[in-house]
Amino acid sequence: MKLLVDSSSLLLSLLLAQLTLFTSALPAPFRRLHDLDKLANQTKNLRQIAADLLKEHFPTDLEHHRFKSLPVMNNRASDINSLEVKPTLSQLHNELKSFEHHFTWLSRASKKQQPPVPKLGEMISHIRSLTSTLIATLERQMVRVDAERLPNPVPSLPPHLPSQWDVLQSSHELLQHFRLFCDWAQRVFSVLNTKSKTSAVQ
Repeated sequence: MKLLVDSSSLLLSLLLAQLTLFTSALPAPFRRLHDLDKLANQTKNLRQIAADLLKEHFPTDLEHHRFKSLPVMNNRASDINSLEVKPTLSQLHNELKSFEHHFTWLSRASKKQQPPVPKLGEMISHIRSLTSTLIATLERQMVRVDAERLPNPVPSLPPHLPSQWDVLQSSHELLQHFRLFCDWAQRVFSVLNTKSKTSAVQ
């Protein structure tokens, strides 16, 4: 299996560029994007980053059995148009916080490996940083519509990962789940944004 080769530096540069895109302000002459627009764009970018990491470092499927604490994705495309704004934002926020916990845990676990898994800890840390930025944008939107903030999830995570192979398997599983979550969340934010614009016109 091809794992974490020299192209990691190029991939880190991409992640840093995405971080700059997330955090930079829009030029003054342009109208500031509505938060739902920004949420859709941010989740789209995160989905692509996760997909790129999976393609680059995990070209074959690995066995998934390590995380029982990840958000369960049981959504159907047919449900998306019936979603209500407030509970949907609250649920997505809660699930993002769960992913943030998992990325934090994995970043720490990868750094404890001897020898460390090359570049993986840095990549996971960058994704966690981008996820935190996405959460901050979502929280602004929740305040705007008075959406309830659910109690922060406290995932039950393994105390340690004994080998590099365990770290790599866990990274693959987490990125796979996160990519699917971002794909769903991007669609949801886009639909909610369209609904909000339609309501404003009416």
